[in-house]
Amino acid sequence: MSSLLTRLSSALALSLALGTGVAGVAGLPAPAEAQPRGKPIVIMNNRGGNVVEAIRYRNKLAASGRPVEVRGYCRSACTIYITLPNACLGPKATVGFHAPRIPGTTIIPPIVDELMAQYYRNGILRMWNTQWKHSLKMHRISAREYVRLDPQTRLCRG
Repeated sequence: MSSLLTRLSSALALSLALGTGVAGVAGLPAPAEAQPRGKPIVIMNNRGGNVVEAIRYRNKLAASGRPVEVRGYCRSACTIYITLPNACLGPKATVGFHAPRIPGTTIIPPIVDELMAQYYRNGILRMWNTQWKHSLKMHRISAREYVRLDPQTRLCRG
């Protein structure tokens, strides 16, 4: 139990350091906000990368107030952008999930899966927690399947 509390404390500390905090948890209802305005920021064919850097970029995207379109393929750390309140998912997009790991290894670091989980909801969160976060294999789903698992996700036009 002490180990779990230590891990959760570390995750919370990292989350607060990144500026996500408890209010940044995707499963919580967002306050009523105006529609995003301005030219969309298009995230196209993103392979993911460093989760901490992706969280920082996600915070910048949220603060921009501009619409965010996730299109093409989006895998790994990129998947945390889909639940932004100002984001939509391209209807032909492919989304890929796998266990976070130290680059060039099969080592799954502690806490990173929990950091990612805070940005998932509904069936996506259930699949993450029961299957995807443990798998070194990439699990690909279509945008329509993503929306079926998380009906709060908006599909982009076109």
